Amino acid sequence: MAVSGSSARSTLIVQLSPTRSAKLSFTVQIILTLFWLAWASMLLVTDTPTSDQNYLYYIFFALALIFFMYVVLQNTSIFGVQSYIEVTPQYIVQKSGVFRTKHIVSISDIDSLHISPLALRINLHDGSKVYLDLKQVRKKRDLNKIKTKVKELASSNGFALSESLSNRP
Repeated sequence: MAVSGSSARSTLIVQLSPTRSAKLSFTVQIILTLFWLAWASMLLVTDTPTSDQNYLYYIFFALALIFFMYVVLQNTSIFGVQSYIEVTPQYIVQKSGVFRTKHIVSISDIDSLHISPLALRINLHDGSKVYLDLKQVRKKRDLNKIKTKVKELASSNGFALSESLSNRP
């Protein structure tokens, strides 16, 4: 995800790793989906073309393909960066995946910000709170880049900043 123009130096984009909180791991999902695709293919190949239920096999195969694409999109970056945290002088964005919503926080709306080792807790002027999870950041260096960039934004925009070294506030 390249940034062009004059804001290239002031924008930080960090790719997130896929979540590890799924009930079935990526490998298990792929194996089950490939089994499903093989079974659907076998039904299509071995069935006689005059069967009345032939259209159900095509539907079964299409659903297997759709689910395979969903698993691949959610767990890999084959189609580009899908999960990221972006920090710019105007806003902070967290996107957790292809079919997930973006969490956008305008810098001008921030009243205070608390940095913990694995999260950013943002208090807005209207009293609401936004919690950005940093557990999916792949590298410690990237985590430090995010924290440094947020500290720079706090000093330049004048909102309160606190930091803890443990996970407790």
